[in-house]
Amino acid sequence: MRWLLFALVVLLGLLQYRLWFADGSLAERHRLQQQIEEQARINRELEQRNAVLEREVLELQSGTQGVEQRAREQLGLIREGEVFYQFADPDAARPGLVIPPAPAGAGQPPPTTADPAGDSP
Repeated sequence: MRWLLFALVVLLGLLQYRLWFADGSLAERHRLQQQIEEQARINRELEQRNAVLEREVLELQSGTQGVEQRAREQLGLIREGEVFYQFADPDAARPGLVIPPAPAGAGQPPPTTADPAGDSP
C-alpha cells in the first residue's frame, strides 16, 4: 500500500513538472501567445505601410500628376513659362544670429598713420 501511494505521488509530481516546466507547458504556451500577438501587430503595421506604397505606385502608374507633384516638392522644379517666387523671412532664415550695432563714427575713413611731412623711415 505504501508503494502504491509513493508511486502515485511520484507520478503526480512528474505530471505537474510537465504541466508547468517542460515542453508544451503553460508557461511556454503563454510565451508563444505573446509572440503571436506581437507578430500580428507587426503584420498589421506592415500591411498599412504596403497599402500606402501600393497607392503611391498606382498613382505614379496612372498619370503624370504624381510625378509632377514629386518633382515640384522634392526637386524644386517648375514648368516652362512659370515664374517661381520664394518669400523668406529674414529673421527666420538665421535664428540666433545677432547683428551688433554699428560703432560710433561708422562710415568715416580710418585715421592714417602716415607722417604729415611725407618722410618715411
